[in-house]
Amino acid sequence: MSFVAIIGAGPLGGALAHTLAARDRVRQIRLIDPEERMAAGKALDISQSSPVDSFSTRVVASGAIASVAGAAAIAIADAAGGAGAEHSGETGLALLRQLRAVENAAPIVFAGANQRELMLRAIAELHVRPARVIGSAPYALESAVRALAGLAVDASGVEIALRVVGVPPRAAVVAWEEATAFGQPIAAHLAAHQIASLDARLPGLWPPGPYALASAATRVLEAIANGSRRRFSCFVSLPRRGVVAMPVELGEDGVRRVIEPALTRQERTRLENAIAGAE
Repeated sequence: MSFVAIIGAGPLGGALAHTLAARDRVRQIRLIDPEERMAAGKALDISQSSPVDSFSTRVVASGAIASVAGAAAIAIADAAGGAGAEHSGETGLALLRQLRAVENAAPIVFAGANQRELMLRAIAELHVRPARVIGSAPYALESAVRALAGLAVDASGVEIALRVVGVPPRAAVVAWEEATAFGQPIAAHLAAHQIASLDARLPGLWPPGPYALASAATRVLEAIANGSRRRFSCFVSLPRRGVVAMPVELGEDGVRRVIEPALTRQERTRLENAIAGAE
């Protein structure tokens, strides 16, 4: 197993480093931030928790972007210090230019909820290969919807399987047609008005918090670093259709396959409108 690089030691970056380390499925995590002392402090804190949480993943800190060289996957998180803002806009683009200079072909996982525009610019302006550009935040939104659906059927969200596609928050679409609860169609457990109520709550669930975002990014990073047969709802680039959330299969080279979800005619129309608005 190779190492995973996390750029940004803010609240999201720190939560991501801890969550990923505690699962003990990567050899090393490099927490990279220009505020190297803050990154080193978080790395040390996480490492000191390893005897309690029983993991052996090594967490180290660096202040140099060049430290990503050789990574199996790179996560873009948030800056240390201040408000810990997600890397985005011109500063985010400048960061990606530095990454490109390192000439690392590893997939880039955008862990934040507000980085879709940065993904678009990475592809359009920096010519990053689209399959390398992945946004994990929709998977965190999917988790929130599963939790609420679980409450609605008086069960754990673990028992719920569904996909969220489109462009959150306003143009997100839940694929209720293929959703299940306890291995049965979810319509057998939820009435139409309950499903409509969950749909109405979608915009309020965005953006997810740092722990949900970190958990989602962790699973995506592990799938890239170690391989996985699971499918994840992620922001991905569709040819001539912009960056939207779709179910994907991931591997060491990034996005291997985009999956078309089963949708009702109404859900399909909403998804097509979301895609049209994302161009």
